[in-house]
Amino acid sequence: MSIARLTRIVRFSAAHRYHRPDWPEERNRAAFGACANEHGHGHSYHCAVTVSGDISADRSMVIDLEYFDKLLHEIIVQPMDHQHINHVIPEFAYGKTIPTAEALSVWVWRKIGSQLPDGVRLVTVRVQEDETLFAEYYGE
Repeated sequence: MSIARLTRIVRFSAAHRYHRPDWPEERNRAAFGACANEHGHGHSYHCAVTVSGDISADRSMVIDLEYFDKLLHEIIVQPMDHQHINHVIPEFAYGKTIPTAEALSVWVWRKIGSQLPDGVRLVTVRVQEDETLFAEYYGE
């Protein structure tokens, strides 16, 4: 058997806001700066998801690409593209988890990990906000 890794990158544009409703505005501004702006701010995200597994003998693939692409589209792109993350993803609603790149990578991991076929293992999720900032998550 041959083990390989495969990475697919999806792109989406979305807004988010770093804000804790239990803090006064001054504390939010001090902690999060411009990221605490009332209407949020946006990014053109790149999300790279890497899986590993045996290369199948019949198709020479780790995972069926059509299935993988559909999964990434349904979990990442469809709900977040051209949306405000705090408003459309319940886990990132105000008062819950702040939608940092780090938190988004963990969220993607948890959503995708349980949807992979037997024999395919999630290796890393990388959420990149711009060319200078990204977070990677490698699992619990």
